[in-house]
Amino acid sequence: MVSKIVTCNFQIYTRLLQKNDINQRDVTSPKRTNYMKNFEAFSEQSTILTNAKIILEDQVVQGSLIIKEGKISEISDGGTSAKNIIDCNGDYLGPGLVELHTDNLERHLQPRPGAVWPRKAAILSHDSELASVGITTVFNALRVGSIISKKDSNYKKYARNVADDILLMNAGNLLRVSHFLHLRAEVCSETLLEEMSEFSLADRIGIVSIMDHTPGQRQFRKITKMKEYLVGKYNMTPAQMDAYIGHLYDLREQYGALHENGAERIGKKLGATLASHDDTTIDDVMRSSGKGIKIAEFPTTMEAAKACKENNISVMMGAPNLLRGGSHSGNVAASDLVEDDLLKILSSDYAPSSLLMAAVKLGLITGNMAKGLKTATLTPARATNLEDRGEIAVGKRADLIRFGLTDELPRINGVWRLGQRIG
Repeated sequence: MVSKIVTCNFQIYTRLLQKNDINQRDVTSPKRTNYMKNFEAFSEQSTILTNAKIILEDQVVQGSLIIKEGKISEISDGGTSAKNIIDCNGDYLGPGLVELHTDNLERHLQPRPGAVWPRKAAILSHDSELASVGITTVFNALRVGSIISKKDSNYKKYARNVADDILLMNAGNLLRVSHFLHLRAEVCSETLLEEMSEFSLADRIGIVSIMDHTPGQRQFRKITKMKEYLVGKYNMTPAQMDAYIGHLYDLREQYGALHENGAERIGKKLGATLASHDDTTIDDVMRSSGKGIKIAEFPTTMEAAKACKENNISVMMGAPNLLRGGSHSGNVAASDLVEDDLLKILSSDYAPSSLLMAAVKLGLITGNMAKGLKTATLTPARATNLEDRGEIAVGKRADLIRFGLTDELPRINGVWRLGQRIG
């Protein structure tokens, strides 16, 4: 029997989705409820989406797709005359987006300077925003490593408490999107290893990125750019900036090697994919390669991006960079990497809606929509060892997005996770 998804009920079913998120990094199983019994019965039925441009791994085909029990059970070319179908009216139907590095949660935790939002409320808002823009799997980027010796520090400890709430809400079926953690290991800090040691294999940690924000190198090769950033984000005075920059130099000298090696060791112990951050030189990339790093987040130069490709490190660039036509920090433009086929993964970074927009733009630039979407779906999924999602294929999770194009911008008309509508 074919059943049409009833959109007015998707709020109820969204609360139950995590039951079928069977990745081994789940923490605890939720208690069985009557709602879950209803959901199980609902999932045994099928949903058909037809008249869609289906984005497969390497091509786009016109056809139909059948969902059963949260997975894709059949893909066919052509249409269908069955009743109670979902007619996509010629829209694209692609895999749900996989986001590996987003700072978006921090914006919800503190929407204005000094305005700290309740954590669970912030997580719910963040989760809803991601679902609305087609992101069905997210690795929430949380900084680990704080500066506790200065009372006015902007680098206070927060990751463990936020992670606890995300994991609790994830296990309690309160979130629409599939949530994992991405620990951003801040080398220039005082407490990095202590904070990382608080996490375990049960914490759904998929990525550990090793970040070194020492002034004068990597993202902030130009000190003037770093000062612009500090003024814009923290409204620092010149005296405060000088003191802060000097303190970062001291931290790098005191803890740099210890923190880099420790973050690598703990990251591997946690079973996470290791990532570098802001590689600039060939030497940076060679050090990354020696640590077993698989993803290079936002390399700042063309030479670093080329070296990553030569060393089998997947290059991730910011979707905002591609949309804006350049880096806000004055580093290499994402569009420059497209011509040499260096850009493999897109990340929304600080703007969730940019992920689909940039993937579509890349598809239009290259004349290959499947290739464009792959940078935000299959490639990031495989980079983090998620083999059950990221592509439209029989047996894979029914994490899907439906969108049309208006003036070359995607207009989302539906988002499904495990076959249930979440946006």
